[in-house]
Amino acid sequence: MNLRHLEFFKELARTQHMAKAAENLGISQPTLSYAIKKLETELGVPLFEADGRNIKLTEIGAVYLKYITASLNDLSQGNELVQELMNPDTGHVKLGFTYTLGQQLVPELIANFQANATNRAITFQLGQGNSADLIQGLADDRYDLVMASNIDKLGDYATENLFDFIPLVQQSIMAAVSSQHPLAAKPKLHVADLAPYPMIMFSHNSGLRPLIDQILARAKVTPQIAYEVEEDYTMAGFVSYNFGVALMPYLPLLKQSNILLKPLIDQPLQHQLYLIVKSNHFTTPSVQRFQEFSRSYCWQHYTTQDRLI
Repeated sequence: MNLRHLEFFKELARTQHMAKAAENLGISQPTLSYAIKKLETELGVPLFEADGRNIKLTEIGAVYLKYITASLNDLSQGNELVQELMNPDTGHVKLGFTYTLGQQLVPELIANFQANATNRAITFQLGQGNSADLIQGLADDRYDLVMASNIDKLGDYATENLFDFIPLVQQSIMAAVSSQHPLAAKPKLHVADLAPYPMIMFSHNSGLRPLIDQILARAKVTPQIAYEVEEDYTMAGFVSYNFGVALMPYLPLLKQSNILLKPLIDQPLQHQLYLIVKSNHFTTPSVQRFQEFSRSYCWQHYTTQDRLI
């Protein structure tokens, strides 16, 4: 079925006059007549009937017009949406990121990105979660970009075969203790200092768990796990009430009154965070623009300055 023939049908139904419809469409009457006859042949029903010197829709034609009008309107809206998405100055970015990154890095990136007048009309849809859920969301096209930890596998598939992991920034890992804890008076701690105490650990769903396990293993510490949690501020809450100590990223907005974050003397490992995209996957110009901006901004303001978040 020819899309132009449907547009011809809609215009002829509106004017109910062959000559006027042909003139409005910029085609000849024979061309219009041929298109309508071909459409009626394909459908197997008459769409128009004579009405004096004019024509009018048949009963079936009137019903068909409702569906064609709705379909052409949807198609027109779809075309407009595609044009909008393909405009690098007015597109939309679906961005997923870990809970910690919502405190500073993501707002910082969006604010500086939109400080450029050409980017101000680009809109964002934001989502948060643990790294595994975020990467699954990226695989399911719920996100265009994700900022998270590296996860080795997604189900039975190696993530390195599905995604590109672009190093973005690093987080420092610190010891967290209650302000009432025996270790609170020390300005700095060794990882082994935490060994005698119960620990609040990140769950295995967290992208941080493998790094925390590695840090403890290097220090030959077997943790006495009190609770496992998924999110940084939940961990901070349990530590502040003295349920245990923890190893966690530095949280720039955390009020250190009931909880204290202590630098680690013997801990050289940092938490690497990535900008993650689907491999060999089409992205709109606005998404590409924000992706390149994020990579360049973090390189300039973090990596080259040895700055951690």
